[in-house]
Amino acid sequence: MDFQLKSDQDLIHLYIAGEEAGLVELIRRYQTRIYTSIYLLVKDEALAEDIFQDTFIKVINTLKAGKYNEEGKFLPWVTRIGHNLVIDHFRREKRAPMVSGGDDFDIFEVLGHYDESAEDRMVREQTHKDLKALIQLLPAEQKEVLIMRHFGDMSFKEIADVTDVSINTALGRMRYALNNLRKMMQNKELSLKN
Repeated sequence: MDFQLKSDQDLIHLYIAGEEAGLVELIRRYQTRIYTSIYLLVKDEALAEDIFQDTFIKVINTLKAGKYNEEGKFLPWVTRIGHNLVIDHFRREKRAPMVSGGDDFDIFEVLGHYDESAEDRMVREQTHKDLKALIQLLPAEQKEVLIMRHFGDMSFKEIADVTDVSINTALGRMRYALNNLRKMMQNKELSLKN
């Protein structure tokens, strides 16, 4: 049986019927996207791995209890579970997630680089540093949508499902985030010129 050709729903039914390979294929199919969406919010590998594992423990418990009813929406459902666990973590910690990368990971590294001079590299690194700082100043809902869209490569539909808002609300938050970033960058340029 070729599990890679099965739909998410078929794999769920196989798993519920006792075929562990159904869940193994679902995890293989989506682990990178789910882990990345968690990591981009918590900025800590060990914590992201813990929340990722907790997410799938919750998935397994829900499936085994027969309580899964998100027909055809497995990825948004699992991503929402992970997102809720991240929120629970930060509520416990009473602090907001950071966008800035650690010493071993920089979200801007995924943007790719070209052959650049030392001066170009310094300008790019300073720009990224400035942008990271400005992103931190955004309201939480705007920051979250921006991170999920640009760094988590999620569609607005997925963002809407995960954050439990309408697509229009997610689009609006993104528009406000970009407008706010633009204004902050213009203000920063004005203050540098004075």
